[in-house]
Amino acid sequence: MSLRFPEPFRHSHPKLRSVNEIVEEKMTLGERTADTVARRMGSWRFIIIQSSILAMWVALNVIAIVRHWDPYPFILMNLMLSLQAAYAAPIIMMSQNRLASKDRIEAHNDFLVNLKSEEEARAILEHLEAQNEALLAIHTSLLELHRKADARIADGG
Repeated sequence: MSLRFPEPFRHSHPKLRSVNEIVEEKMTLGERTADTVARRMGSWRFIIIQSSILAMWVALNVIAIVRHWDPYPFILMNLMLSLQAAYAAPIIMMSQNRLASKDRIEAHNDFLVNLKSEEEARAILEHLEAQNEALLAIHTSLLELHRKADARIADGG
């Protein structure tokens, strides 16, 4: 009676890497800049600094002792804020697009992990099935030996 054991389990998938590592390798200078701008503009520090500057701008123009460089309704300040918004929005969108790309890489990485897990689970189940077959063969052999021993004892030998 020959026992069949499955071949040793071999990983056919490439080694998984950190998504952050993959994304960092592919980032261009523009993408790094967009991320930095988005990170800084999306912070409380930026909001506090910008609010302070705007408050000083308004205060200096309202109570200006020497000269009003941007009198009420603060058209120059509105122009500056419009320019800031015109450039900030596309830069933030670039950062968001890069994050979406990172999410796609992460989803693909998760898919590879799932494939690897499925393959490993299948190999474990095949190994357990081979063990069950081996145990059944051993059990059958033991029953046969026990039957033969009982037959010898019954024959008086």
